[in-house]
Order: sequence, then structure tokens, then C-alpha cells
Amino acid sequence: MSEAQQSSIVDVDVDVAVIGAGAMGATVALHLARGGMTAALIDRGDVCREASGVNAGTLTLHMTRAALIPYAMRGRQLWIDAPEWLGSDVGARSAPGLSLAFTPAEQDMLEKRAAARSAMGAPIRLVTPAEARQIEPGLNKGVIAAAYCELDGHVTAYLTGRAYRQALLAAGVTVMEHSPVDAIHRHGAGFDILVGGRRRIRAKRLVLAGGVWLETMLAWIGLRVPVKCLVNQLIVTERMRPVMRSVVGIANGLLSLKQFENGSVLIGGGWQGIGDPQRGGVEANPDNLVGNVRLARHAIPALAETRILRIWLGLESETADAMPMIGALPGIDDAYVIGCVHSGYTSAPYMGLLLAERILGREPEMPLFDPARLILPDPVGQPDITNPLEKTA
Repeated sequence: MSEAQQSSIVDVDVDVAVIGAGAMGATVALHLARGGMTAALIDRGDVCREASGVNAGTLTLHMTRAALIPYAMRGRQLWIDAPEWLGSDVGARSAPGLSLAFTPAEQDMLEKRAAARSAMGAPIRLVTPAEARQIEPGLNKGVIAAAYCELDGHVTAYLTGRAYRQALLAAGVTVMEHSPVDAIHRHGAGFDILVGGRRRIRAKRLVLAGGVWLETMLAWIGLRVPVKCLVNQLIVTERMRPVMRSVVGIANGLLSLKQFENGSVLIGGGWQGIGDPQRGGVEANPDNLVGNVRLARHAIPALAETRILRIWLGLESETADAMPMIGALPGIDDAYVIGCVHSGYTSAPYMGLLLAERILGREPEMPLFDPARLILPDPVGQPDITNPLEKTA
């Protein structure tokens, strides 16, 4: 580094630096600041404008893994109560949820999934096709089975960034947007984070909260953790007359469907586009788009009356065992990670709260998810968890 570069560096000293300003990272930083720590929140983009700002915003228990139901129920309630703890309404609305089956195979899947989620506390119950049509009169009459949940809903995802930014600044968090991280080095008992080629953040603690980018971020500090990237396609229609009042899905997980107050309908699900963590969402897959639209029209035939307004891609992360990694990183004092939560938007504010509680020295209400189980051995065959930062110091 040249003398000119060194002289341009501005030091920021904080108790904790959170890298990744999605819903989980922003929640961690917010609660740490409210708990008395000085905090910096760092992101290469804007607060809640990457994956957290472009997802479907579905609050659902139908699509949440059974083991995560207790977390999702608490996270959903936090979204509904956002005006109280976040300070702003983010468009979170409670709505009933229906998961549908049109084939015997889907019915078998629906019944098994409903039973597993119900056993974990979700208020999900099977209903007859006639009952499902009473709940949602616009359903296709070909439905052969359905599951109902009174605790579903949706958030207007693009509203969350402004709400979090206002709350973070009010809590005293140093918010560093458009600040890509260049490197992380160990400095004594803490960390030096080089940002944007011009700033050095010195932090006693480090939190990595990068979603699909966690594989790259963990590699910065010498840890190998594979993270699968899903490139979900989303579609929004023109405004139309009210045709549905619930959150609708299909048992196979390939549909997420809801209508907002302004009349537009958001169509999501597991139909994949083209992209990766390095390039982001690159382009849509036309065949998958057609499949998604056809499935939506099959579920709610009245959607034939409207047209597609916009298509975009949202990235979702998943670990090798499809469970989150939330907790302390082994072998690196005061370093933590949070991310890769299946249907993670529903539970994001609660997961962030749990990690903040742990960092503040309190006992979290519910268990975290030890990231040590996911760390792969280094190239010579041993887990690389002994001060990996020393290699780059």
C-alpha cells in the first residue's frame, strides 16, 4: 500500500462489525446497538437491497422446514409488529395460507408435510376441497386436497431497507453502504476490516451475514463451507380486481401466490433462473417462467385476466444439510456467522435477535445452529479452524 493510500484510510473503532446488511445482518446490528455496543454495518450495496429486498416477502409456515417452525412463528410475529420494534410499517399483513394438491402424489406430500409442521406447533390443518374454496372462492375446482394455516401473510420487501436504515441510524449504528470489503485481518484480540480501498474498520467482534455470499466471506477467514445458490424467478402482474385473499402455494413447493392491496399479484416459487453469487441474477429461464405462470393460472383461473408487468431474480442460499448456520465460528474468537435459513425471510428478524442475544452474553430463547458441523477439511485433510486469520495478518 502506498503512502497516499495509507493516509486516505480513516479508522472506525467499534465493538462489532457486521458484514452483510440484509434483514438478518441488519437485525443483528440493530439489537447489538440497542444492547449497548457500538456497531458498524457494512455492505457493498444498500441496506436490504440484495436478496432481502427482491424476494417475494412471503410469510409462510407451509414452506418452512418443520424443525424451523418455532423460529418462523416468532419471526412472522415480529414482522407483523414491525411498527413497535423497528419503528416503521413494512407492509406486513396477516393472511390465511393454503397449500394445494391437484394430484395423488401432491396430496401424499401435502398430508405428510402438514403433519410434520403441525407436530412442531404450526396451526396447520387439512381441509376438504369444498372448505378450501370457501376460504378462497377463486380456486380451481380441480383441487383434491388442501392444508390451511391461519398464520401466513406477506411483507412488502422493498420497504424494509428504508425502515431498517432509519432504525439503525437512530440506534447509533455506523451504516456503511456501497462499501465492498477488500480483506479481513486479525489485529490483536480483534479484527481489521479493509473497506473500499480507503477505510479501515477496527472491531472487537465480527459477524458475517452474507446469505448466498457466505461461502466467499467465510473463505476470507480461511473456512471452507459450501453454500448452494438458488436463483428464484419472481413475477408481478398488472393491477387487477380482487381475485384472492389468501397466500396460495402448491404442496410441491413450486408456487407462492398472493395479491397485494393495490391489486397486483406476485407469483414466486422454486422455478429457477440463471445466475450465481458472483454474477447475481443473470437472466430468466423462459421455459421456467411459462411453467410458473401456467401453474399460477391453474391454481387461480382468474389470473388469465391480467398481464405480466415485471420479472426479476432473487437469490436464496442453502447449506449441505439444508439447515441454517447461526452461531460462533470455531477456532476464531469473537467471530460469528448467520445465514442460509430455509424460507429465511419469515424468520429473519427472530434469527437476528437470537444471535444478538448470544453476542451480548445472554442466553438465547431458542438454540442456535452450530456452523462447525458444516466446515470442510482443508486440502491436507484437517479442518482449518485454528486461527485462520493469522495466515493473512
